[in-house]
Amino acid sequence: MAAPVTGVEQEQEQEQEQDQDQERLRRWRLVLGGGAADGTGCALSGQDAAMDGALTALYGKEDGPRRGSGPRAGQERAAGLGASAPSVARWLGDIRTYFPSSVVQIMQRDAIDRLGLATLLLEPEMLEAVEADVHLVGTLMSLGKEMPETTRETARAVVRKVVDELEKRLGTRTRATLTGALDRSARVDRPRHHDIDWNRTVAANLKHYLPEYRTVVPERLVGYGRAARSVRKEVVLCVDQSGSMAASVVYASVFGAVLASMRSIDTRLVVFDTAVVDLTDLLDDPVDVIFGTRLGGGTDINRALAYCQSRITRPAETVVVLISDLYEGGIRDEMLQRVTAMKASGVRFVTLLALSDEGVPAYDREHAAALAALGAPAFACTPDLFPEVMAAAIERRPLPVPDPG
Repeated sequence: MAAPVTGVEQEQEQEQEQDQDQERLRRWRLVLGGGAADGTGCALSGQDAAMDGALTALYGKEDGPRRGSGPRAGQERAAGLGASAPSVARWLGDIRTYFPSSVVQIMQRDAIDRLGLATLLLEPEMLEAVEADVHLVGTLMSLGKEMPETTRETARAVVRKVVDELEKRLGTRTRATLTGALDRSARVDRPRHHDIDWNRTVAANLKHYLPEYRTVVPERLVGYGRAARSVRKEVVLCVDQSGSMAASVVYASVFGAVLASMRSIDTRLVVFDTAVVDLTDLLDDPVDVIFGTRLGGGTDINRALAYCQSRITRPAETVVVLISDLYEGGIRDEMLQRVTAMKASGVRFVTLLALSDEGVPAYDREHAAALAALGAPAFACTPDLFPEVMAAAIERRPLPVPDPG
């Protein structure tokens, strides 16, 4: 039998429940923003009050009147950052003190979008105060020629920090994955003795195992073939630099530099809007690639693909990766004809609606369906999945298309 609950234990349970209720009220108070309409009746002090002030400065301004009753009902809560560089710098310091890095990045992004603070990033002291991430790099790219020389070096340092972190996270795995894919695609079935891949040869011949001799009699040899090692793959990254593709441009620049560092892959990086710019010569440094792009403008996919098609010398050894939301401003039918012609010549064609962590973007569904009908399914791809997509394309096996559900 269970021991009876004593009065002391009951008091402890009640205190725990009260503490839990108070914590829930505290959290709701921070979410709702205070005032008579929030219904919590919870007062904040100390660090909680400072956190609330930082949140109110960014999210306090509402589009319409507040609901509820009381002296503040029907009034707007004004955001407290304005366009003052000193106040924004203090606010940036506050949120880095009170919130984890992932939350700080979201709040910075919201501040730029909601309060129009992008122009303040033109000041070096502001750039030094922000938490650097892919979205901040995209914002700096969008500022482009508006950035004064006094800020440009600071901006490059910020972009360099983000790029170095991305290369560290993605580079090793990408090289390892694609090296394996290149080796597998180069295997031959009649290798010389010292070029035999014994592990794969045994695996391919297990059905020929002879129990009485406890051995495998191989009928097919699998090897690497010396001649095949001289066969280089060509990869063409064709990247839409319209305003909505900022994160994709950043990741494509990093991956382009990683691919260009592999001797067995000839890499070309082309960016486009209504014009086409070949940034292949800058692939030694992805920071130069990023600063060589210009976000915005229209979109002419057909012109970009025409340029890429003209640079292909060995179609059967080439993978073309189009990274675009497919909102075509050029000639749609010609675009599809070019894709058809490239595929017919032996090119492996891959269409990515985005190369980012943001999920499925807005895209032209009609064009995506037309490409899928040609055998080039269009899908959004995360940076972590990209090496697997490229490996599948090089080996000419089905692409690991994510489940849209």
